[in-house]
Order: sequence, then C-alpha cells, then structure tokens
Amino acid sequence: MGVLSIGHSSSLLSKLIGVQQNNEWHLARRNTNVVFCQGGGNVIKSSSLSSVLTERSSLVGTDHAAATQMDSGSLVLSPNGKSQAEIVVKDLVPYGGPTSSTLIGLEDGIGIVKFLRGKKFFITGATGFLAKVFIEKILRTEPDVGKMYLLIKAENKQTAMERLQNEIIDTELFRCLQQIHGKSYQAFMLSKLVPVVGNVCEHNLGLDEDISNVIADEVDVIVNSAANTTFDERYDTAININTIGPCHLMNIAKKCKMLKLFLHVSTAYVNGQRQGRIMERPFSIGDCIAKEKFISEVSPKKYLPTLDIEGEINLVSNYKGNIEDNLLAQKMKEIGLERARRYGWQDTYVFTKAMGEMMIDKLRGDIPVVVMRPSVIESTFSEPFPGWMEGNRMMDPIVLCYGKGQLTGFLVDPNGVLDVVPADMVVNATLAAMARHGENQKPDINVYQIASSVVNPLVFQDLARLLYEHYSSSPCIDSKGRPIQVPLMKLFSSTEEFSGHLWRDAIQKRGLTAMASSKGKMSQKLENMCRKSVEQAKYLANIYEPYTFYGGRLDTHLISHSSTSGSTSDSGLKEAKIRV
Repeated sequence: MGVLSIGHSSSLLSKLIGVQQNNEWHLARRNTNVVFCQGGGNVIKSSSLSSVLTERSSLVGTDHAAATQMDSGSLVLSPNGKSQAEIVVKDLVPYGGPTSSTLIGLEDGIGIVKFLRGKKFFITGATGFLAKVFIEKILRTEPDVGKMYLLIKAENKQTAMERLQNEIIDTELFRCLQQIHGKSYQAFMLSKLVPVVGNVCEHNLGLDEDISNVIADEVDVIVNSAANTTFDERYDTAININTIGPCHLMNIAKKCKMLKLFLHVSTAYVNGQRQGRIMERPFSIGDCIAKEKFISEVSPKKYLPTLDIEGEINLVSNYKGNIEDNLLAQKMKEIGLERARRYGWQDTYVFTKAMGEMMIDKLRGDIPVVVMRPSVIESTFSEPFPGWMEGNRMMDPIVLCYGKGQLTGFLVDPNGVLDVVPADMVVNATLAAMARHGENQKPDINVYQIASSVVNPLVFQDLARLLYEHYSSSPCIDSKGRPIQVPLMKLFSSTEEFSGHLWRDAIQKRGLTAMASSKGKMSQKLENMCRKSVEQAKYLANIYEPYTFYGGRLDTHLISHSSTSGSTSDSGLKEAKIRV
C-alpha cells in the first residue's frame, strides 16, 4: 500500500478490528518511484509514480537491495522495485516480547502448539505474501515443528535454494526469529525449510521421484497457498494455476501415507455475485452463482447456464489453437471475464478459484479438507510486528494515488463496505482451523470465512474520511519537498458522474481550465494526456467496481462460534480469532 501511518486510536485498522493501542501502524508500498511518509516525520522522497494503476500481481521478484534504516519505530521500504518488500525496524523484537505468541498457552483449548509439534508440512505458494506470514508464525510458535517442504518454481535445486534464501530466510519478516536464534538462525531455518523444485501447473507438480516419495512417506499437512490473484488474468493462466493446480495437489495428497489434513487457501469472493448475508458453505461440482440468482429471482425467460469445468478447460485449449499469437493474450483476458460473468462471478480470479474449490470437493474422497476464505488481506496488525506488507495489495493503488493527489474521486457505493482483514489474523484463524480438523481427522470438507463485513463493517465513506484525516496530518511530499494537500475524496455512484469528474480534474491539474475556456479547445497533445489519465482511472474503477459495489456480507459464524467448552479438540477457534 502507499503509506498509511496512523495511530491505532484513530486508524482504519482500529475501525476494522475494534481495538485501541498506542502504537503506530505503518504500511509502505514497494516501489522506488513513490513518495513515502513516515509517522515520525521522516520522509523517503522520489520523483514519480509508475504504472501503479494497472499493477496488481501476486508474483514476487528476486531482485533485492539493502534497505535504508530509519529511526526506531519507522517501517521503511528498500529500493527493490517489484521484489521483496523490506521493512526495517531498529532494535526489532516480536510484538509483545521476543518469545511472544498469541497462540502459545492454548494447549488447554484447541491444542495448536501440541498439534504443530513434530508435524511435517508440504506448502505451495511458499514465497507468497500470506504463506510467509504463515511459515514465520509456525516457526516462532513451535520451534519443534517438523520439516516444511516448500514448493518453489525454479529451474533446479540451486535456484530453488537461492529463492528460499533471498525471498524467505533473509527477509525482514523473519527478523524476530533471527533475534530469537541469534547465530544459529541460518542453521535453524535450513533444518526446517526444504526447497522443492516444482510447479502446481504440472502433472505430479513436476516433482522428481525421490522427493515425491519423501513427501508421500512423511507429510502430515498439505497447505495449498499457490494462486494467481490478478483480477483480469488470462483465462488459460488463471485456470491452470487456480483450478487445475489444486487437482494436481490433491492427487499428491492421495499418495501421502501420514496425511491428516489438506488445507486450501481460497478467497471469500468465490461467493461471486451472491447478495446479502453469505454463509460458510462449500461448493460442489457444477455449482453456479447465476443459477442461484435465477432460482431466487424466479425468471423463467432467462437462459440458465450450466457450469461444466471440463468444458471450460477444453474451451481454453480450443481457443489457444485457433487464435493468432499476437492476439492471444488479450483474447484470453476477454474470454476469462466473459465466462466469469456468464456464470455469476465478478472476474477471472474468483471464478477460477471457485472452480478450484469444486474440484477439491470432487476429488477429496476420505481426505479431511479445510478451505480458508479470507476477504481482502492487508498488512499485519501485530505479528511478528505491526505493518508488514509485501506487494501491491487490493486497495493500495487507490490509497496511494489519492495520497499523491492523483486521484480525488472514485466509483464506489458510499454506503458500501470494504471487507479487509490483517494477514496475521488470517494466519491465526488458519492455524486454529488446521489444528482442530487435523486432530480429529474427520473426512469432511469445512469452510471458514475470515472477514469483517458482518462483525465489524468499514463503510467506504468512513474510509474516505479516515484517509483524508491521515493525509491532512501526515501528507506525502512531492519531488520539490512540498507537502501534497488532498481534498476529501469524492465518491461517485454512477459511471457518468465519475467520468465527468475525471475529465474536469485532469484539466484542472494541468492548468488548462483557462486555456480551454479561452480557445474553446485544447491542443491534441494536451487532450491526449488528459485522456490517458482518465482512461487509467476508469480502467482501475472498472476492475474494482464489482467490489466497490459488492452487495454481499461475509458471515463468519463458524470461525467465531465453533468452540465447544471443555473439548481439547473443538474449542479455541473463537479465541484464536480474537487474540491476534
């Protein structure tokens, strides 16, 4: 995210979680061409904003550079472009003390620490944002956990080890563990984390025979965190990773002799265009949101689509064989969005994730399965320290462009709700669900939503006010060292009003109002500049519109009320959710 350095007592995160603390919350977006403001008055300056409107990728690069250390308490970004985010905190200790863990001490409840002890994991998407928080939490909570086999896309074992070192072991997220283990940190991490060369898109994950046999003989828990999260991704790319990938992983799971649980990280927005209060229930093969809406609306004249996942996969193959290479990428994006909306989902990402859930249910047999559905995941709230962020998360481009004065309005329902949760809360709830169902090993599929829209909704007009208050007191600084003053963001509920605002704003920013009124028209060059700026903002609004006007409210009843008093295996889900 751009910069959001707000005291908890008045911050967006306080509104979200409903707690008050005196610590500062700092979020920083990884881009060297961005102005960053720090709560203590320290500033990192840069000259321009590059491609923030359209950049939203789950992929993490491998180019790393040293971070600049600021005053204690400041979270600072290293100049590493689209690679690993770096947050430097002088005299860093885990939030709450060097050995703190909110889950330690729950052995009399759900028994998370007891469950973790000695267990061996196979984790996909291990170099991703959420998976790293998950890995760090486990290693800090229970050092006696068994090995974690991490699937890493790489050419060979050496490059996989390099990615493990650069993107996990040497990153700032793990600095608390570095302090705990001191000189033995590297040895400890390498004794626990085993890089495995592979790819979820390949048959048998592309594993060589030896490591495949080790995983089959030793692994207790499989965690699938691999995903492509780009809203308008190519249909073939998204379906390979988000739909076919889980099938490949489930086939691996069926070979595991010690397996106690298959845990799949999904998204709450697989619920598509469902409206109202949305409960935590699994998908079955062929489920279709459009069909649900048809039945609820009782509209006999409307065509009723039938979702056939195998047919969608074949559709992709057929299109790839019939489209010229120079047109394929754009056509695949268009097909993905068209198919998603045809069946009742917002975009290619959530559609292919929903189909992935359906395939897991179809293939699972007697394997215990847990599906975690978090809403919009943002920075850590407290663990291992507040404000850790990596990548360009969902709401970041809007917040960043607003703070820099480049976006003064947006297409959004003022009374709508932004459903956002901190990464460490997602991880805590995931660990609780994993321990509960990994312990009882019932051959069921259980779905848990981790969300705030029902239990603690954040209304968009309140968010706009919070952002205005923040940037008024802690403004970004322009290239000449001057604070950037921003107005209260205007919220538009119609595309026409939003487009008109964008044009007026673009003309005004370039000092063209007088020129346009006196000469009656702008030069072609200036008009093209304004048009490009407007089109970028409209593109962003179009991608986000299904979420900024989202009518669903995500229920978290199961994660909040699944505790059973006095039961070692069933209690503690609610407590784990609260004690983040």
